[in-house]
Amino acid sequence: MDLATLTLFLPACFALNMAPGPNNLLSVSNATRYGYRRACVAGVGRLLAFAGMIALAAAGLAVVLQTSELLFYGIKILGAGYLLYLAWQLWRAEPTAQNSADAAPGGILALARQEFLVAAGNPKAILIFTAFLPQFVDPARAITPQFLVLGLLFLALEWIAISAYAYMGLHMRRWFAEPRGKRIFNRCCAGLLSAAASVLLMAKRA
Repeated sequence: MDLATLTLFLPACFALNMAPGPNNLLSVSNATRYGYRRACVAGVGRLLAFAGMIALAAAGLAVVLQTSELLFYGIKILGAGYLLYLAWQLWRAEPTAQNSADAAPGGILALARQEFLVAAGNPKAILIFTAFLPQFVDPARAITPQFLVLGLLFLALEWIAISAYAYMGLHMRRWFAEPRGKRIFNRCCAGLLSAAASVLLMAKRA
């Protein structure tokens, strides 16, 4: 890939990575509740989901989502339902019980699974990869290696976004040290996750 293409791709891709969304909001919430390191490690679940979507997009499976209305809306409803489930958990969370959750065995795996399911439950994500990444692919050259390079760059920038949003959440934890502040923050996150679920339900196929 030539340097001019990468110069255009990197800022556009990073803007996409840093855009507020359910997963970035989850990184903020996890860092606030469980700490910066756990939030960053949990983000691996999101990267795995996105890596799978990039592979599917490269293989052309996104065409199935574009042509199969039943599959698209099935994934959309499941994804929105899971976001609402997370919102309900946050709304009902007791701030005084969050410290004990830090020591819970397998906590990081559970958080990574959350990140994976939130990312995988949004069928628009694979359509974004299908619409966005091909813009920077030169059809005159081998397509698979180009998709590989673009996909790896996307995941690297996504990791930076995970770290940035988790760092934001770390400072919010200091601001919301009191149980009342934690409860307010949890409920704000719950409201935003519910709003994200509503947007997902209203999304139409590309």
